[in-house]
Amino acid sequence: MIKVGPSVLAADYGNLAKDMRRAEKAGADFLHVDVMDGNFVPNITIGPDVVRSIDRASKLPIHAHLMILNPQNYVEAFAKVGSDIISFHIEALDYSVEKSKKVIKLIERCGKRPAIVINPPTPLDSVKPLLNMVDWVLIMTVNPGFGGQSFMPEVLPKIRALRKIYKKDIEIDGGINNINAKLVVEAGANILAAGTFIFKAKNISQAIRSLRNA
Repeated sequence: MIKVGPSVLAADYGNLAKDMRRAEKAGADFLHVDVMDGNFVPNITIGPDVVRSIDRASKLPIHAHLMILNPQNYVEAFAKVGSDIISFHIEALDYSVEKSKKVIKLIERCGKRPAIVINPPTPLDSVKPLLNMVDWVLIMTVNPGFGGQSFMPEVLPKIRALRKIYKKDIEIDGGINNINAKLVVEAGANILAAGTFIFKAKNISQAIRSLRNA
């Protein structure tokens, strides 16, 4: 079954708890939380305290997507406040497999599911040595930093190539809507993160349902 995670980046921060409950009631499978530090990406979003509030507002699992440098310094903080899945970018560790292995092991020691993320230009080969260590791979279909960007169809071959060698969860994040969701699911993805398409919809239940039915 296709799982859908509303991206908190597109929620109304003035009514965050209300939006989290709306997403839960609408049938979301988890909440996707983009954590940006203003260094790895040119934007600053939320920290552990806000994730704690999100966790209190919703019973849904939380995926903390760390778009930050030195993710190893923050894994424990995000684990303690309710994150269930913690992902990080190999680009943030200078594409180092050995550094990435250490972060994965740290996430596991915290009792959380580890996930690795790659940006659109990053070759799949960079994470192949890590695939047997992670439960989840996130492929970006926009360049990370800001919500509301357009989906990059040139990433579709990478999704197909990953599915041929990886049997666990593959999440896609970036510009997802009810049209391109079909493309990424056909390519092999089984988890969709979507922000604007869900939280800006007049009927978020219908929006989530349209993605899941892709």
